[in-house]
Formats: sequence, C-alpha cells, structure tokens
Amino acid sequence: MARGPDGKGQAQGFSLKDQLFNAESIGDLAAEYSVLPYFDGARFQTDALAGMASRGLLERLDWLADCVQAQLPARFPEMAEALEAAMPPALSADKTDDDFGRFIHAVPGILAVRHGLEAHRDRALDLLETATQRFSMEFYIRPFLNRWPDETLARLERWVTHDHYHVRRLVSEGTRPRLPWAANIALDPLVPVRLLDALHADPTRYVTRSVANHMNDLTRHAPDVVVDRLGVWVAERRQDPKELDWMTRHALRTAVKRGEPGALALLGYAQDRALSVDVSLTPNPVAIGTSLEISVRLESIDTLPVLVDYRIVFHRPNGRRGEKVFKLKAAKIRAGEPLVLTKVHRLKDAASTFTLHPGPHRVIVQVNGQDRAEAEVAFV
Repeated sequence: MARGPDGKGQAQGFSLKDQLFNAESIGDLAAEYSVLPYFDGARFQTDALAGMASRGLLERLDWLADCVQAQLPARFPEMAEALEAAMPPALSADKTDDDFGRFIHAVPGILAVRHGLEAHRDRALDLLETATQRFSMEFYIRPFLNRWPDETLARLERWVTHDHYHVRRLVSEGTRPRLPWAANIALDPLVPVRLLDALHADPTRYVTRSVANHMNDLTRHAPDVVVDRLGVWVAERRQDPKELDWMTRHALRTAVKRGEPGALALLGYAQDRALSVDVSLTPNPVAIGTSLEISVRLESIDTLPVLVDYRIVFHRPNGRRGEKVFKLKAAKIRAGEPLVLTKVHRLKDAASTFTLHPGPHRVIVQVNGQDRAEAEVAFV
C-alpha cells in the first residue's frame, strides 16, 4: 500500500494528487484569494487548472504557489500581509487530533521559503506561525532550521507554549529527524529533545503523537537517550499515565522490532527468562497467493509478559538477503501453562513493497526482542 504525505495508506489505483488538487479545491482557493481587491480569481483558476495534469503531487503545490504569486505584491513584507489576509479561519483549537487541514493551504509556506528565507527571516517565521494553524508548515520550517538554526530554535522555544496546538505540534513535527517526504535537516538530532521535554505533557493527541513519532525517529540515532527521556517523563508525572504509556509504546515501536534491550526493559519485557518456544508452519510447502498459518507455542516456569513478533527471511533469486518483521501478539504467559498463538499470514502475489519468489524461506520467532525459534517453509 502506498503512503501519502500524511503517512496514511492509500489504496492501489487511488490518485491522491487528483483528490487534493481539482477544479473544486482550486475554486475554493480562488475564492479565498479573491478577498484581495487586485486578485483575479477567474484568471488564477484558469491558469492553475491548465498546469495541473502534467505535474505530480508536490509539483502541483509549487505550481499553485506560482499562480498565486503572479498576482501578489513582489516585496515579501507586502506579500506576507496579502497571504495572511486571504487565509481561511484557523482550524478549530477545540479539537485534539486528526485535523490536518487542506494541502491547498501550503502555498504560504512555499512562498515564505522562496522569498523570506534570506532577507526576511523573522517576517517569514511570523507567516509560518499563522499559516500552520490552517495547514501544517512542517515541510517549510526545515529550510529555516538549516539556514538560521539558532534563531529558528529560539522561535520554536516560544512556540512550545503557544495557545494553538497546531503551532505546538509544528515544533515537534518540523524538527523530526526522519520526517516523511521532507527535506533533511542538519540539526543535531539531540538538540530538539529539550523541546520534547515540554511538549510531552501536551493535552492534545495530535501533539503527543508527533512527539512519539519524533522519539521513534530518534531511536535510530540514540535509542538509549530515548529510553532515558521516557523514563524521566514517567518520573515527572506531568502527563496522564495512560497517555504516556501509549506514547512510550508508540515511541519505542521500531526499537522493539530491533530488540533494543533498554526499550524492551522499559516496557516490562524481560530478556533473561528461560523460555520454551516452538513454531510450526502450515501448509508446507505453501503457494504464493494463498496463506500460511504460523503457530507459536510458548512455555515458562515463570509468569511473565511477552511480546511476540516474527520475521520472514525472504528467498531472492539474486541471493541478497531480505527480511521483514511482523507483529504477532503481546500477551502474558502463566507459569507452567502453555501459551499458543496463531496467525494466518497472507502471501500476497503482488505486494506494493516487495515481491515474493518461489524457494526456501525462513520464519524466525522473536520473543521480547530475542530470536527464540525458527522454521523453514518452501514458497511455490
């Protein structure tokens, strides 16, 4: 399944660019800018639609910015005033999640980078502060972090207590080390941790999800730092315990897949316990395009929580190793009582991210981050 810029899955054959940029959405944008006395909405609509078909999603955003810019004042301070005057009402500050806004409202961010980055830094940051309350400016704050790191970080320090949660979210989302679809930033990935120290206690899920995703990105660079900060946040008790528990699990999801001991220990999954683990695969051989049943039997002399995943090591004709981790279940083993977990794994004939090939494959069962059992299966 393909992924859009918001990270959500898109069905095969679905055209995100056509859903986001079409006659209706461009008409809405034309109406918004027509509040400016010199802006010809009909001309904008004609020009914008004429250039859409040949462009991809992000190229369409740039094209919309071109068409808007053609009718705005040339000097950036006046341009910024016009962009703010044409903005729709801010997204509701009463919501707490899933209020991403509309992609057509990315135009001010594009123009802020184009015309404000060098000579009008502070005015451009003011524009991003206002614009992100309509559509996230996470892509457009990053050039400022690269060009003016100290000055931009000083602004972000102020925004962590902003009244509008979209501005607070921008602090976390815009500084993520691995923000999807976005340009890289040269900033030391540990620098924004001090901003997350404040944001982790935010009352809105839209912000705390961003903090958790940011921390998950950071586990690729410094997993021990992430585990340490999460432990500090638990001790501080400034966030609701249930919310912080959700954040912790979300933040450590990649570290858990890699079997990072600190992450697993923080989540209560011990690695030093004796376990009996067996795996069986049915049918074997199995036809590509059908399903494989994976059955895992676990037994322990102690009662303990377990996080059970499995990896498939794929056979490839070129001999290169490929593997992928899949979730099985988080459960609890009762002392002396066998625990049996099963999953039906569909072997897609034409997956969007990888291709299955006939030949010998291995299924490796991972319990609390450690490989505990494996079996071979032939794909035919």
